Amino acid sequence: MKKIGLTGGIGSGKTTIAHMLEAMSYPVYYSDLRSKELCDHNEGIRSQLISLCGNKAYEDGQLNRPYLSECIFSNPELRLKVNEIIHPVVRKDFEDWTLKQTSPLIFNEAAILFETGAYQQFDAVVLVCAPTSQRIERVMFRDLSTKSSVEQRIQSQWTDEQKRTLTDLCIENDGSHPLLIQVEDILQRLLA
Repeated sequence: MKKIGLTGGIGSGKTTIAHMLEAMSYPVYYSDLRSKELCDHNEGIRSQLISLCGNKAYEDGQLNRPYLSECIFSNPELRLKVNEIIHPVVRKDFEDWTLKQTSPLIFNEAAILFETGAYQQFDAVVLVCAPTSQRIERVMFRDLSTKSSVEQRIQSQWTDEQKRTLTDLCIENDGSHPLLIQVEDILQRLLA
């Protein structure tokens, strides 16, 4: 069984690719989704985030995401500390999930595999790329966000150029390269 990271910046279309892989019967672990679930229900994460960010970190038993986002996007040091709390729990959850899989390829969809160094834990990493202008439009439409807030989120992640130096498995999601052909090509390479 090969563990494959699936990553790309916000709005790149990595979730679209993940859904295509699932439709082709490959298991996909959604790190960002599981992270949200674990933040809401894992007592270790809860107590550490409250200790770090104060009681406003949780509201009605749920992580106060707008408050936490406001805190960490303007404070890189705090963002690092929050990641150090959450990422090990998500990593362990992924490993537990992995033990239940039987497919020759399993995928871990996550936005910041390169930024955290987690890409090194995979047999390969597939990077989904898209022009920044398209990414901004997609996220503004999807999240009903302002252009400036999306640009701020993009700036907190590595550029596609930085990520490309660490993998040669790239999917161009720019509207002019057929996705299915690219996905099938990468699957053949991974299964070889």
